[in-house]
Amino acid sequence: NNFTFYSPTMFAFGQGEASRVGALVRQFGGSKVLLVAGGGSVKKNGAYDAVAVSLKEAGLPWCELWGVQANPRSGKVYEGIELARTEGADFLLAIGGGSVIDSAKAIGYGITNPGDVWDYYSGKAPQACAPIGAVLTIAAAGSEMSNASVITNEDGWLKRGLQSPYAYCKFAVLNPELTCPLPPYQT
Repeated sequence: NNFTFYSPTMFAFGQGEASRVGALVRQFGGSKVLLVAGGGSVKKNGAYDAVAVSLKEAGLPWCELWGVQANPRSGKVYEGIELARTEGADFLLAIGGGSVIDSAKAIGYGITNPGDVWDYYSGKAPQACAPIGAVLTIAAAGSEMSNASVITNEDGWLKRGLQSPYAYCKFAVLNPELTCPLPPYQT
């Protein structure tokens, strides 16, 4: 059964919900998207294609950042910040699991706050975060509904978390069809 609820993230659960992504990005003020993804499983399970069609139908341009790893790293975050700034992206769309969402949150801090994004993972309070949407491909990632993110700084391999009221995803699409290819232990 499909359903929608807010907590404060707007959750769209059910079959085919990825087709709403473009309209949701527009609803939450996005005009150009930075799509953040991992190693390519989202192309195999159909999530990428569904999102791309939806963004095209909504008339939204996008750019892509691939290669987010489990236990996300600062190097990819810095790469995403630079790409978002260069391309003029004003909305981040994470397609994948918690590491991809956490990376999008860190990129969101980096493009809306002055200075080095790592300063915010070291205790400085952020004043904003770019809007983020998520399309989940793993059950129970958790980051889609929390205000927290965890990043590892490759300079010294420090792993730190950050909680902020600005980091809640605007929406999260939860389509159980996208988690079907996962091994049973992950589901």
